[in-house]
Amino acid sequence: MAGTVRTGRSGHFPRVNLNSDGRSHPLINLASVFTLIAGLVAFVFGMLLRYANAGHGIAIAAAAIGLASLLVGLYTQMVSATREERVLIVTGMVFGFVGLALGLAHGGFS
Repeated sequence: MAGTVRTGRSGHFPRVNLNSDGRSHPLINLASVFTLIAGLVAFVFGMLLRYANAGHGIAIAAAAIGLASLLVGLYTQMVSATREERVLIVTGMVFGFVGLALGLAHGGFS
């Protein structure tokens, strides 16, 4: 079949595009990236609590950032338009949940 083998551009990284449907979604893209980054930060803080016995401030930060990641992620998941956005959102929500759970287990919000 014609067009099944990609020629040229060998050795280049594929371009990351969250707007695979051809329309621009700047606010949804921003919320998706926020969910991923906040979830990663909450996860790192949670791992610090788990393995380094960090202070109570880190527990509060992990819980608060994890909760923000979950809430923004849940809303963004409802209004998301493309698969690529949903992959970032769900990944950020999972990381945020783990950070929230570890933050709560070590005394966050108490």
